[in-house]
Amino acid sequence: MQMQDVLGLILGGGAGTRLYPLTKERAKPAVPLAGKYRLIDIPMSSCLHAGIAKIAILTQFNSVSLHRHIHRTYNRDVFSPGWVQILAAEQKPTSIDWYQGTADAVRKQSIEIKQAGTKYTLILAGDHLYRMDYRKFVEQHIETGADVTVAVQPVPRDVAPGLGILKLDADKNVVEFKEKPKTDPELDVMASWPGAERPFMASMGIYVFNTDVLFELLEGDGNDFGSDILPQAMASHHLKGFIFEGYWEDIGTIQRFYQVNLDMACPDAPFDFYSAKTPIYTRARFLPASEINGASMNDVLLTDGCRISKSDINTAVVGLRSIIKANTKIEATIIMGADYYESEAMIQENAAKGIPDVGIGEGSSISRAIVDKNARIGRNVVIQNIPDRPDGEGPNWVAKDGIIIIPKNAIIPDNTVI
Repeated sequence: MQMQDVLGLILGGGAGTRLYPLTKERAKPAVPLAGKYRLIDIPMSSCLHAGIAKIAILTQFNSVSLHRHIHRTYNRDVFSPGWVQILAAEQKPTSIDWYQGTADAVRKQSIEIKQAGTKYTLILAGDHLYRMDYRKFVEQHIETGADVTVAVQPVPRDVAPGLGILKLDADKNVVEFKEKPKTDPELDVMASWPGAERPFMASMGIYVFNTDVLFELLEGDGNDFGSDILPQAMASHHLKGFIFEGYWEDIGTIQRFYQVNLDMACPDAPFDFYSAKTPIYTRARFLPASEINGASMNDVLLTDGCRISKSDINTAVVGLRSIIKANTKIEATIIMGADYYESEAMIQENAAKGIPDVGIGEGSSISRAIVDKNARIGRNVVIQNIPDRPDGEGPNWVAKDGIIIIPKNAIIPDNTVI
Protein backbone atom coordinates (compact mmCIF):
# COMPACT_ATOMS: atom_id res chain seq x y z
CA MET A 1 0.00 0.00 0.00
CA GLN A 2 2.95 2.35 0.57
CA MET A 3 3.85 2.24 -3.12
CA GLN A 4 0.31 3.25 -4.07
CA ASP A 5 1.04 6.45 -2.16
CA VAL A 6 4.07 7.21 -4.36
CA LEU A 7 4.14 9.28 -7.54
CA GLY A 8 6.89 8.25 -9.94
CA LEU A 9 8.06 11.46 -11.63
CA ILE A 10 10.47 10.95 -14.56
CA LEU A 11 12.36 13.98 -15.84
CA GLY A 12 12.38 13.95 -19.64
CA GLY A 13 15.65 15.86 -19.88
CA GLY A 14 16.75 19.05 -21.54
CA ALA A 15 18.08 19.57 -25.05
CA GLY A 16 20.60 16.73 -24.68
CA THR A 17 23.33 18.63 -26.51
CA ARG A 18 26.07 16.27 -25.30
CA LEU A 19 24.28 13.42 -27.11
CA TYR A 20 23.99 15.35 -30.39
CA PRO A 21 23.28 14.26 -33.14
CA LEU A 22 21.32 11.40 -31.55
CA THR A 23 19.12 14.09 -29.98
CA LYS A 24 18.75 16.15 -33.15
CA GLU A 25 15.26 14.74 -33.79
CA ARG A 26 14.36 13.09 -30.49
CA ALA A 27 14.34 13.71 -26.74
CA LYS A 28 17.17 12.20 -24.74
CA PRO A 29 14.96 9.56 -23.02
CA ALA A 30 13.78 8.43 -26.48
CA VAL A 31 17.33 7.58 -27.65
CA PRO A 32 17.53 3.84 -28.52
CA LEU A 33 19.39 1.54 -26.15
CA ALA A 34 20.78 -1.98 -26.59
CA GLY A 35 19.19 -2.50 -29.99
CA LYS A 36 15.50 -2.58 -29.08
CA TYR A 37 14.84 -0.40 -26.02
CA ARG A 38 14.77 3.31 -25.33
CA LEU A 39 16.34 5.03 -22.32
CA ILE A 40 12.92 5.87 -20.83
CA ASP A 41 12.18 2.13 -20.58
CA ILE A 42 14.66 1.79 -17.69
CA PRO A 43 12.90 3.94 -15.05
CA MET A 44 9.48 2.99 -16.41
CA SER A 45 10.21 -0.71 -15.93
CA SER A 46 11.52 -0.22 -12.39
CA CYS A 47 8.41 1.79 -11.49
CA LEU A 48 6.15 -0.98 -12.77
CA HIS A 49 8.12 -3.69 -10.94
CA ALA A 50 7.86 -1.66 -7.72
CA GLY A 51 4.09 -1.40 -8.00
CA ILE A 52 4.05 2.36 -8.49
CA ALA A 53 0.63 3.00 -9.98
CA LYS A 54 0.93 6.71 -10.80
CA ILE A 55 3.72 7.69 -13.18
CA ALA A 56 4.24 11.08 -14.82
CA ILE A 57 6.89 12.01 -17.42
CA LEU A 58 7.95 15.65 -17.75
CA THR A 59 8.88 16.46 -21.35
CA GLN A 60 10.07 19.48 -23.29
CA PHE A 61 12.59 19.19 -26.16
CA ASN A 62 11.91 17.13 -29.33
CA SER A 63 9.25 15.24 -27.43
CA VAL A 64 7.08 13.83 -30.25
CA SER A 65 8.88 10.48 -30.56
CA LEU A 66 9.01 10.13 -26.78
CA HIS A 67 5.27 10.80 -26.48
CA ARG A 68 4.59 8.29 -29.25
CA HIS A 69 6.69 5.61 -27.52
CA ILE A 70 4.98 6.18 -24.17
CA HIS A 71 1.53 6.07 -25.78
CA ARG A 72 2.24 2.86 -27.71
CA THR A 73 4.01 1.06 -24.87
CA TYR A 74 2.59 1.94 -21.47
CA ASN A 75 -1.19 1.74 -21.69
CA ARG A 76 -3.11 0.67 -18.59
CA ASP A 77 -6.49 -0.97 -19.04
CA VAL A 78 -9.62 0.29 -17.30
CA PHE A 79 -9.30 -2.34 -14.56
CA SER A 80 -5.77 -1.30 -13.53
CA PRO A 81 -5.20 1.30 -10.83
CA GLY A 82 -3.25 4.44 -11.55
CA TRP A 83 -2.09 5.98 -14.82
CA VAL A 84 0.86 6.96 -16.98
CA GLN A 85 0.69 10.66 -17.79
CA ILE A 86 2.80 13.03 -19.89
CA LEU A 87 3.31 16.52 -18.46
CA ALA A 88 4.62 18.61 -21.34
CA ALA A 89 6.13 22.06 -20.95
CA GLU A 90 3.47 24.67 -21.66
CA GLN A 91 2.79 28.35 -21.38
CA LYS A 92 0.55 29.34 -18.48
CA PRO A 93 -0.74 32.61 -17.05
CA THR A 94 1.78 32.17 -14.24
CA SER A 95 4.74 31.36 -16.50
CA ILE A 96 5.60 31.62 -20.18
CA ASP A 97 9.15 30.23 -19.82
CA TRP A 98 10.38 26.76 -20.60
CA TYR A 99 11.81 24.58 -17.83
CA GLN A 100 14.95 26.19 -16.46
CA GLY A 101 16.24 23.06 -14.70
CA THR A 102 15.15 19.87 -12.97
CA ALA A 103 13.56 21.60 -9.98
CA ASP A 104 11.95 24.29 -12.12
CA ALA A 105 10.34 21.59 -14.27
CA VAL A 106 8.65 20.13 -11.18
CA ARG A 107 7.73 23.62 -9.93
CA LYS A 108 6.01 24.48 -13.21
CA GLN A 109 3.94 21.26 -13.06
CA SER A 110 3.00 21.68 -9.39
CA ILE A 111 -0.76 21.76 -9.97
CA GLU A 112 -0.81 18.42 -11.81
CA ILE A 113 1.63 16.80 -9.35
CA LYS A 114 -0.41 17.88 -6.33
CA GLN A 115 -3.55 16.50 -7.96
CA ALA A 116 -1.98 13.03 -7.90
CA GLY A 117 -2.61 13.14 -4.14
CA THR A 118 0.39 11.03 -3.14
CA LYS A 119 2.27 11.42 0.12
CA TYR A 120 5.65 10.72 -1.49
CA THR A 121 7.22 11.78 -4.78
CA LEU A 122 9.96 9.69 -6.37
CA ILE A 123 11.98 11.82 -8.80
CA LEU A 124 13.87 9.91 -11.49
CA ALA A 125 16.16 10.68 -14.41
CA GLY A 126 15.20 9.50 -17.89
CA ASP A 127 18.73 8.85 -19.18
CA HIS A 128 20.35 6.40 -16.75
CA LEU A 129 20.94 2.64 -17.03
CA TYR A 130 20.50 0.71 -13.77
CA ARG A 131 18.07 -1.61 -12.02
CA MET A 132 16.91 -0.48 -8.58
CA ASP A 133 14.21 -1.83 -6.27
CA TYR A 134 12.34 1.40 -5.60
CA ARG A 135 10.39 -0.34 -2.85
CA LYS A 136 13.52 -0.59 -0.69
CA PHE A 137 14.33 3.03 -1.49
CA VAL A 138 10.89 4.25 -0.38
CA GLU A 139 10.80 1.91 2.64
CA GLN A 140 14.08 3.30 3.99
CA HIS A 141 12.77 6.83 3.47
CA ILE A 142 9.63 6.10 5.49
CA GLU A 143 11.29 4.04 8.23
CA THR A 144 13.96 6.67 8.93
CA GLY A 145 11.47 9.54 9.01
CA ALA A 146 13.44 11.45 6.38
CA ASP A 147 12.08 14.50 4.58
CA VAL A 148 14.27 13.80 1.57
CA THR A 149 16.27 10.69 0.65
CA VAL A 150 18.94 10.80 -2.03
CA ALA A 151 20.16 7.70 -3.87
CA VAL A 152 23.96 7.63 -3.80
CA GLN A 153 26.60 5.33 -5.21
CA PRO A 154 30.09 4.82 -3.74
CA VAL A 155 32.76 5.99 -6.20
CA PRO A 156 36.57 6.18 -6.17
CA ARG A 157 38.59 9.39 -5.94
CA ASP A 158 39.35 9.63 -9.67
CA VAL A 159 35.64 9.70 -10.54
CA ALA A 160 34.40 11.98 -7.75
CA PRO A 161 35.46 15.36 -9.26
CA GLY A 162 32.92 14.98 -12.05
CA LEU A 163 29.94 14.30 -9.77
CA GLY A 164 27.88 15.83 -7.00
CA ILE A 165 29.26 14.33 -3.76
CA LEU A 166 27.32 13.93 -0.51
CA LYS A 167 28.96 13.17 2.80
CA LEU A 168 27.05 10.72 4.99
CA ASP A 169 27.55 10.05 8.68
CA ALA A 170 27.33 6.59 10.28
CA ASP A 171 23.50 6.80 10.30
CA LYS A 172 23.35 7.77 6.60
CA ASN A 173 22.39 11.36 7.39
CA VAL A 174 23.53 13.82 4.72
CA VAL A 175 25.85 16.23 6.51
CA GLU A 176 27.54 17.99 3.60
CA PHE A 177 27.21 18.40 -0.16
CA LYS A 178 29.64 19.62 -2.81
CA GLU A 179 29.00 19.85 -6.53
CA LYS A 180 32.01 18.42 -8.41
CA PRO A 181 34.78 18.94 -5.80
CA LYS A 182 38.06 19.34 -7.70
CA THR A 183 40.92 19.78 -5.23
CA ASP A 184 42.36 17.21 -2.83
CA PRO A 185 41.41 19.26 0.28
CA GLU A 186 37.82 19.51 -0.97
CA LEU A 187 37.70 15.77 -1.61
CA ASP A 188 39.35 14.76 1.65
CA VAL A 189 36.59 16.28 3.80
CA MET A 190 33.85 14.65 1.66
CA ALA A 191 34.84 11.00 2.23
CA SER A 192 31.98 9.05 3.83
CA TRP A 193 34.02 5.83 4.06
CA PRO A 194 37.61 7.01 4.69
CA GLY A 195 40.16 4.40 3.68
CA ALA A 196 37.72 2.45 1.49
CA GLU A 197 38.34 1.78 -2.18
CA ARG A 198 35.23 3.84 -3.03
CA PRO A 199 35.01 6.37 -0.19
CA PHE A 200 32.84 9.04 -1.83
CA MET A 201 29.04 9.02 -2.20
CA ALA A 202 27.93 10.34 -5.59
CA SER A 203 24.40 11.60 -6.05
CA MET A 204 22.56 9.57 -8.68
CA GLY A 205 20.02 12.32 -9.32
CA ILE A 206 17.29 10.10 -7.87
CA TYR A 207 15.27 11.34 -4.89
CA VAL A 208 12.32 10.54 -2.64
CA PHE A 209 10.59 13.60 -1.19
CA ASN A 210 7.72 13.90 1.19
CA THR A 211 5.43 15.70 -1.25
CA ASP A 212 4.61 18.53 1.14
CA VAL A 213 8.32 19.08 1.77
CA LEU A 214 9.01 19.05 -1.98
CA PHE A 215 6.70 21.97 -2.63
CA GLU A 216 7.82 23.80 0.47
CA LEU A 217 11.38 23.70 -0.87
CA LEU A 218 10.28 24.69 -4.37
CA GLU A 219 8.77 27.90 -3.02
CA GLY A 220 12.33 29.22 -2.63
CA ASP A 221 14.89 30.09 -5.24
CA GLY A 222 16.81 27.59 -7.33
CA ASN A 223 16.11 25.71 -10.53
CA ASP A 224 18.14 22.53 -10.06
CA PHE A 225 17.79 19.82 -7.44
CA GLY A 226 21.47 18.96 -7.23
CA SER A 227 23.04 22.40 -7.05
CA ASP A 228 20.19 24.43 -5.52
CA ILE A 229 17.46 22.52 -3.71
CA LEU A 230 19.53 19.90 -1.83
CA PRO A 231 22.00 22.40 -0.30
CA GLN A 232 19.06 24.53 0.86
CA ALA A 233 17.23 21.51 2.28
CA MET A 234 20.23 20.46 4.38
CA ALA A 235 19.86 23.56 6.53
CA SER A 236 16.22 23.01 7.38
CA HIS A 237 15.20 19.39 6.76
CA HIS A 238 16.17 15.79 7.50
CA LEU A 239 18.13 14.32 4.55
CA LYS A 240 19.19 10.69 4.28
CA GLY A 241 21.29 8.79 1.77
CA PHE A 242 20.21 5.50 0.19
CA ILE A 243 23.34 3.58 -0.77
CA PHE A 244 23.08 1.76 -4.09
CA GLU A 245 26.03 -0.44 -5.05
CA GLY A 246 24.67 -2.03 -8.23
CA TYR A 247 25.46 -1.16 -11.84
CA TRP A 248 24.64 2.45 -12.74
CA GLU A 249 25.58 4.57 -15.74
CA ASP A 250 24.57 8.12 -16.58
CA ILE A 251 24.32 7.97 -20.38
CA GLY A 252 24.85 11.68 -20.89
CA THR A 253 27.56 11.79 -23.56
CA ILE A 254 28.27 10.16 -26.91
CA GLN A 255 31.30 8.38 -25.43
CA ARG A 256 29.29 6.87 -22.55
CA PHE A 257 26.41 5.94 -24.86
CA TYR A 258 28.80 4.21 -27.24
CA GLN A 259 30.71 2.32 -24.56
CA VAL A 260 27.67 1.26 -22.53
CA ASN A 261 25.93 -0.15 -25.61
CA LEU A 262 29.00 -2.12 -26.72
CA ASP A 263 29.41 -3.42 -23.14
CA MET A 264 25.98 -5.02 -23.55
CA ALA A 265 27.39 -7.11 -26.44
CA CYS A 266 30.14 -8.61 -24.29
CA PRO A 267 29.83 -12.16 -22.90
CA ASP A 268 29.81 -10.87 -19.31
CA ALA A 269 27.71 -7.76 -19.80
CA PRO A 270 27.58 -5.64 -16.62
CA PHE A 271 23.83 -5.09 -16.91
CA ASP A 272 21.40 -8.02 -17.18
CA PHE A 273 18.71 -7.55 -19.81
CA TYR A 274 17.84 -11.23 -19.40
CA SER A 275 16.43 -11.04 -15.85
CA ALA A 276 13.45 -13.35 -15.40
CA LYS A 277 12.14 -11.45 -12.36
CA THR A 278 12.60 -7.85 -13.46
CA PRO A 279 12.63 -7.63 -17.27
CA ILE A 280 13.00 -4.31 -19.04
CA TYR A 281 9.76 -3.50 -20.84
CA THR A 282 9.49 -1.78 -24.19
CA ARG A 283 7.09 -1.47 -27.09
CA ALA A 284 5.72 -4.82 -28.26
CA ARG A 285 6.55 -5.31 -31.93
CA PHE A 286 5.42 -8.03 -34.31
CA LEU A 287 8.67 -8.70 -36.13
CA PRO A 288 9.99 -11.85 -37.80
CA ALA A 289 13.05 -13.68 -36.55
CA SER A 290 16.42 -12.42 -37.74
CA GLU A 291 17.80 -14.08 -40.86
CA ILE A 292 21.56 -14.73 -40.96
CA ASN A 293 23.10 -16.11 -44.14
CA GLY A 294 26.82 -16.93 -44.08
CA ALA A 295 27.81 -14.21 -41.64
CA SER A 296 30.60 -14.43 -39.08
CA MET A 297 29.56 -12.76 -35.83
CA ASN A 298 31.41 -12.39 -32.54
CA ASP A 299 30.30 -10.44 -29.45
CA VAL A 300 27.18 -9.16 -31.21
CA LEU A 301 23.89 -8.10 -29.63
CA LEU A 302 21.38 -9.02 -32.34
CA THR A 303 17.73 -7.94 -32.23
CA ASP A 304 14.55 -8.87 -34.12
CA GLY A 305 13.72 -8.57 -37.77
CA CYS A 306 17.27 -8.31 -39.17
CA ARG A 307 18.48 -9.67 -42.53
CA ILE A 308 22.23 -10.15 -42.63
CA SER A 309 24.05 -11.58 -45.63
CA LYS A 310 27.62 -12.90 -45.75
CA SER A 311 29.58 -10.41 -43.65
CA ASP A 312 32.04 -10.12 -40.78
CA ILE A 313 30.64 -8.45 -37.65
CA ASN A 314 32.59 -8.08 -34.39
CA THR A 315 31.71 -6.26 -31.15
CA ALA A 316 28.51 -4.63 -32.31
CA VAL A 317 24.90 -3.88 -31.50
CA VAL A 318 22.58 -4.63 -34.43
CA GLY A 319 19.21 -2.94 -33.96
CA LEU A 320 15.70 -3.75 -35.14
CA ARG A 321 15.14 -4.39 -38.87
CA SER A 322 18.82 -3.93 -39.72
CA ILE A 323 19.68 -4.84 -43.30
CA ILE A 324 23.36 -5.70 -43.81
CA LYS A 325 24.33 -6.84 -47.27
CA ALA A 326 27.13 -9.15 -48.41
CA ASN A 327 30.88 -8.66 -48.02
CA THR A 328 30.62 -6.01 -45.32
CA LYS A 329 32.92 -5.60 -42.35
CA ILE A 330 31.59 -4.07 -39.14
CA GLU A 331 33.60 -3.64 -35.96
CA ALA A 332 33.02 -1.78 -32.67
CA THR A 333 29.86 -0.22 -34.07
CA ILE A 334 26.28 0.44 -33.01
CA ILE A 335 23.73 0.01 -35.79
CA MET A 336 20.31 1.20 -34.65
CA GLY A 337 18.39 -0.39 -37.51
CA ALA A 338 15.22 0.99 -39.06
CA ASP A 339 11.64 1.97 -38.26
CA TYR A 340 10.27 0.22 -41.35
CA TYR A 341 10.95 -2.19 -44.20
CA GLU A 342 11.10 -0.78 -47.70
CA SER A 343 8.70 -2.14 -50.31
CA GLU A 344 9.99 -3.26 -53.70
CA ALA A 345 8.36 -0.22 -55.28
CA MET A 346 10.19 2.09 -52.87
CA ILE A 347 13.51 0.36 -53.56
CA GLN A 348 13.09 0.65 -57.32
CA GLU A 349 12.01 4.29 -57.13
CA ASN A 350 15.00 5.22 -54.95
CA ALA A 351 17.41 3.23 -57.13
CA ALA A 352 16.29 5.27 -60.15
CA LYS A 353 17.28 8.40 -58.19
CA GLY A 354 20.62 6.92 -57.08
CA ILE A 355 19.51 6.66 -53.46
CA PRO A 356 20.82 3.59 -51.56
CA ASP A 357 18.50 1.19 -49.76
CA VAL A 358 17.94 1.54 -46.03
CA GLY A 359 20.73 -0.38 -44.28
CA ILE A 360 24.38 -1.16 -44.99
CA GLY A 361 25.31 -1.64 -48.63
CA GLU A 362 27.41 -4.43 -50.13
CA GLY A 363 31.17 -4.25 -49.65
CA SER A 364 31.09 -1.49 -47.02
CA SER A 365 33.42 -1.28 -44.02
CA ILE A 366 32.42 0.43 -40.76
CA SER A 367 34.53 0.74 -37.61
CA ARG A 368 34.05 2.65 -34.37
CA ALA A 369 30.80 4.28 -35.40
CA ILE A 370 27.17 4.82 -34.48
CA VAL A 371 24.71 4.43 -37.34
CA ASP A 372 21.35 5.93 -36.38
CA LYS A 373 17.96 4.70 -37.58
CA ASN A 374 16.91 4.59 -41.22
CA ALA A 375 20.39 5.50 -42.47
CA ARG A 376 21.08 4.60 -46.10
CA ILE A 377 24.70 3.57 -46.55
CA GLY A 378 25.63 2.72 -50.12
CA ARG A 379 28.00 0.14 -51.57
CA ASN A 380 31.74 0.14 -50.87
CA VAL A 381 31.45 2.88 -48.25
CA VAL A 382 34.26 3.22 -45.68
CA ILE A 383 33.44 4.74 -42.28
CA GLN A 384 36.13 4.68 -39.63
CA ASN A 385 37.65 6.88 -37.00
CA ILE A 386 41.04 8.50 -37.66
CA PRO A 387 43.33 8.74 -34.59
CA ASP A 388 43.32 12.24 -33.05
CA ARG A 389 40.50 13.36 -35.35
CA PRO A 390 39.07 16.61 -33.93
CA ASP A 391 35.35 16.88 -33.31
CA GLY A 392 33.60 18.14 -36.39
CA GLU A 393 30.62 17.81 -38.70
CA GLY A 394 30.32 17.08 -42.39
CA PRO A 395 27.50 16.30 -44.80
CA ASN A 396 25.53 13.49 -43.12
CA TRP A 397 28.14 12.66 -40.49
CA VAL A 398 29.45 13.92 -37.16
CA ALA A 399 32.79 13.15 -35.50
CA LYS A 400 32.62 13.34 -31.72
CA ASP A 401 34.73 11.84 -28.93
CA GLY A 402 36.65 9.75 -31.46
CA ILE A 403 33.44 8.21 -32.84
CA ILE A 404 31.76 8.72 -36.23
CA ILE A 405 28.00 9.19 -35.97
CA ILE A 406 25.75 8.79 -39.02
CA PRO A 407 22.54 10.69 -38.13
CA LYS A 408 19.00 9.41 -38.47
CA ASN A 409 17.75 9.25 -42.09
CA ALA A 410 21.21 10.14 -43.45
CA ILE A 411 22.13 9.14 -47.02
CA ILE A 412 25.74 8.06 -47.69
CA PRO A 413 26.32 7.53 -51.44
CA ASP A 414 28.30 4.61 -52.91
CA ASN A 415 32.10 4.70 -52.53
CA THR A 416 32.05 7.45 -49.88
CA VAL A 417 35.00 7.50 -47.46
CA ILE A 418 34.50 9.09 -44.02
